[in-house]
Amino acid sequence: MPLFSSVRNIFNVPELRRRLLITFGLLVVFRLGCVVPVPGVNAAAIEGILERASGALGGVVGLIQLFTGGALQYVAVFSLGVMPYISASIIIQLLTTSVPYLEALSKEGESGRKKIRRIERYLTVGLCLFQGYVMVKLVEQMGGLSGTGALAIVSPNVEVWQFEIMAVLGMTAGSVFLMWVGEQMTEYGVGNGISLIIMAGIVARAPAAAGEIGRMVDWRFEGSPGKIGILTLILMAVLLAAVVFGVVLITQAQRRIPMQQAKQTRGRRVVGGQRHYMPLRVNQAGVIPIIFASSLLVFPSMVFRALSGVLPGIDTYTAAFQRGSGFVYLSLYSALIVFFCFFWTAVTFNPTQMSENLRDYGSFIPGLRPGRRTAEYLEWVMMRITMAGAVFLAVIAVLPYLVQHFTNLQYVVTGFYGGTGLLIVVGVALDLVERIETHLLMRHYEGFMRKGRIRGRR
Repeated sequence: MPLFSSVRNIFNVPELRRRLLITFGLLVVFRLGCVVPVPGVNAAAIEGILERASGALGGVVGLIQLFTGGALQYVAVFSLGVMPYISASIIIQLLTTSVPYLEALSKEGESGRKKIRRIERYLTVGLCLFQGYVMVKLVEQMGGLSGTGALAIVSPNVEVWQFEIMAVLGMTAGSVFLMWVGEQMTEYGVGNGISLIIMAGIVARAPAAAGEIGRMVDWRFEGSPGKIGILTLILMAVLLAAVVFGVVLITQAQRRIPMQQAKQTRGRRVVGGQRHYMPLRVNQAGVIPIIFASSLLVFPSMVFRALSGVLPGIDTYTAAFQRGSGFVYLSLYSALIVFFCFFWTAVTFNPTQMSENLRDYGSFIPGLRPGRRTAEYLEWVMMRITMAGAVFLAVIAVLPYLVQHFTNLQYVVTGFYGGTGLLIVVGVALDLVERIETHLLMRHYEGFMRKGRIRGRR
């Protein structure tokens, strides 16, 4: 079969084999750092606290655990993961469109991009210090809520303030080291290093999900109360396959705008005139809207929880804003995802600039005048396909909570049925396979498919 022959050919290419080994080795380093605790932590006391976390703190903890592969469970040096670097990159990307200095740097070529990357690194360190302090206070608060007390998570021979300083500095150093590991993986390995680190953290939760399913399965056809039977298990497997198929389809989906290159006379030759297309992705915003919506909905629950002892009747609102709690939360969650889809597309996609670039390169859309008319058409098309992508993202984001409601499984299992984790895993896996296939085809080996090629997200 072509697939097995392609997998065998991977190890016949020395450079590709070396890149894969480097990538695998750096991922092993990442997973080892996820179980190395910061100095001063009492590992025996911290065990089980995260399992009992609920409410607003549970939402925050679940989001952190998703991207760090469970590193927070050990208060590890990699507890921050690469999220500070991702946040810094998103902030700089947003500022590039509004700050003239950064916009000028982005147009200076490689030298400008190096300066922007340097600014991202400095901002990453600042975010690490802030997020590390917030995370330490979060762990201390969870210790107090669980009945162990904030001091119980600290070793007996270490003061609380000493633990906080060591933990913040250790997490900052771990996150900066992970940023360096991601850059090395991108340069010397296969695929985007930062994306692979996030994907590895998400996939690392699969054994816990399998254990949860094994605990809940009743090996009878219809099952018993509180358990899932064979029929439900088969339906869940079919649903998982359908969801993965839909995510792959929407990730690869494009709206192709036909383009025509103007003919030019150079001497005695007429060049140009070729027809091609401009691909516009249906899911232009990627996974960013789900991350923004999840992060934003954490704050109302935290505020209501803080006011629960002051204002009577506030517990009703606290319960309504708990993660995946009911109709109010899911409705706001879906609405925020749709909003951030349009917001992020508007920030990253500039139809006016794109129409000007087409005019400068001598290309045009047949039947449309270059300039304002082309920009209006591109904006109209992008609005239509963005609505389709936004609705799909909202459905995928809400699906894990619906599966959790009907099956009584924990989110560690239902999280693989949609949401941020599945979108990241599918997108990174497609990009990784496409890069490997490119290496094979460059050396005249057969790719993974006989007809056509796998198109990644690069």
